[in-house]
Amino acid sequence: MKSAHEREQLIKDINVLLHQAYDSTLDEIYTLLKRIDDIDDEEDLKAIKEAREDIRINGTVSWDEIQNEFHKSDYQLLNREISSYSLCLCLEKL
Repeated sequence: MKSAHEREQLIKDINVLLHQAYDSTLDEIYTLLKRIDDIDDEEDLKAIKEAREDIRINGTVSWDEIQNEFHKSDYQLLNREISSYSLCLCLEKL
């Protein structure tokens, strides 16, 4: 991804070349840009359809379920750390 400055400079450079181009070249450029835009739109629509199909097949996960999973994993991690710490303390006493 280009920085804002790089992007702005690139657009200026393209604009200079567009102003110098023949009408037939401009028509070709427009056709190519339109085709690229159409392909992007098709890919976006395909991704949306796939996501909807995935939701239809697999269902959705609520935000509460996601939070509960995070809390469970955090709780399990904390328990492991406490257990490890307790084990270290026990071994030190030996």
